[in-house]
Amino acid sequence: MIGIIDYGMGNLRSVERALEAGGARLKRIVSATDLADTSALVLPGVGAFMQAVNNLKSQGLWDALREEIRGGKPLLGLCLGLQLLFEASEEFGYGQGLGILPGTVRRLPEDVAVPHIGWNQVFPCMADPLFQGIPEGSYFYFLHSYAAQASDFSHVAALCRYGCHAFPAVVRRNSIVAAQFHPEKSQQIGLRFLANFVRSVEKGQE
Repeated sequence: MIGIIDYGMGNLRSVERALEAGGARLKRIVSATDLADTSALVLPGVGAFMQAVNNLKSQGLWDALREEIRGGKPLLGLCLGLQLLFEASEEFGYGQGLGILPGTVRRLPEDVAVPHIGWNQVFPCMADPLFQGIPEGSYFYFLHSYAAQASDFSHVAALCRYGCHAFPAVVRRNSIVAAQFHPEKSQQIGLRFLANFVRSVEKGQE
């Protein structure tokens, strides 16, 4: 059973439908007690960083989520869910993240259009099971104004080029993986990405 974190931010039903298309059995997580009996977690999100932090804390999920991650439970972060995994964000000042990945989330450079919205190519930096069957340079759908700057490039699984810049499109640390793009809005390629995550979780249970 994959738990999907419901903290009042993001297009949760769209993510659920896309995961179900990949064969996932899902359970909505609204409190720490719901985390039991889950084999993996999905942390989606759209909106402001600190609002997400506050919502997760008010539901008693912030520390519980950190414990689950540090305990080795697989997790997939999506969009804002990727940003929350880092140490901090500069959005609307300074906010502290979960600290699972070293680095800071910063606003996209001034010489590109902000927000970054629409289709863009993603280029893997390493072999990753989530890209199985997905051609290099495939297009995914993005919608964001901030991007992570990873302190350790070994955690960057894929990059997206935007103007003269590049930012992490996918990050991974052991069983923790996250995408800045929206796979649930990325048509068949996005569905394949999510189905690969579901399969990787099932394989880990064998």
